[in-house]
Amino acid sequence: MDRIERLCAFLDKCATFADVACDHGYCAKYMLDNGLCERAVISDISEKCLSKARTLLSDYIESGACRAVCCDGLEKIADADEVMIAGIGGEEILKILQNAYIPEKFVFQPMKNAERLRVYLLEKGCSIIADDVFTDGKKYYFVIKGTRTGYKADYTEAQMEFGRDSLKNPVLKNYIQEELAKKRGYLRRNLSEAAREEILKGIRLLEDTLFEVIRNI
Repeated sequence: MDRIERLCAFLDKCATFADVACDHGYCAKYMLDNGLCERAVISDISEKCLSKARTLLSDYIESGACRAVCCDGLEKIADADEVMIAGIGGEEILKILQNAYIPEKFVFQPMKNAERLRVYLLEKGCSIIADDVFTDGKKYYFVIKGTRTGYKADYTEAQMEFGRDSLKNPVLKNYIQEELAKKRGYLRRNLSEAAREEILKGIRLLEDTLFEVIRNI
């Protein structure tokens, strides 16, 4: 199963699906091809990127099942039941939400800074339904699925950093072991005392989390 299939496995069947920062539009195509949505909206801030998705989804656009919008995040999208934002940084996703709104149902796949996105969503009272990790054999991907309202969970430091469900996933064990090797390698460099302490702090969190993951799996 490739990255797109794994990502779309987190999505629910819906009436209108929005693929924000869609790039090629693969997620929208997956949803439409598999009858998981009646309509789709594809959007990207770059018209050049959006043109690739327009080409891929041209038949659906011609039939009226898909609408393409060049815009910044969610600023021109108000009719989606479920929103996917994947393949960009957590801070970029956070900025999109702050400048517009938190969707009623969402699946986010931040490429970095996932913990900042979790903090924001929980502070806003969102319910995180799934918070997991997967790999395509080359990279690791953290996925946050939830709703705008519902049950707000209390997260530990490790859960905030890596995801609640990830701590029961053997994939996270491999990720942490790789990150530990990187950080221990950084310690061999000529670093300032502050930089060294920051790396050591990260190593301690990784080691504690690794122990928890091994215990859980």
